Amino acid sequence: MPLKKIRLELARTKDFPDGSAAHGYEFVAPLDAKGRLDGKAWKEFKQACTVRRFWGEETEHGTLIHRADGKWVFSYEAGDDADDEPIFRFDRHAFVRGEYVSVTEHDGVTRPFRVTVVETPVSLRK
Repeated sequence: MPLKKIRLELARTKDFPDGSAAHGYEFVAPLDAKGRLDGKAWKEFKQACTVRRFWGEETEHGTLIHRADGKWVFSYEAGDDADDEPIFRFDRHAFVRGEYVSVTEHDGVTRPFRVTVVETPVSLRK
């Protein structure tokens, strides 16, 4: 099963010079053998590709979407592109602990996040 649970935590920013474990994302996604997002497997497992955005006390739930143009986004309302959060070069990143990715959030600000967890989701463990 190629699905993995991935946790991204806010990396250093002006507002959080030490980063923040209380701000970030947890999502389920199919990864290939190199740890990269697998668009073909996403088609098969897209119902399981969920995302949870945690931001202090606020939590949002949505889905990981692989768009027809090849880009990946977090979406919180089906059919509403306005809430989509594009992930910068998500298709090129290997999801390995300690690596960094950038997400453009609702407010239009692109923020850095550090990969802190890559594991088999609990619901899929034997």
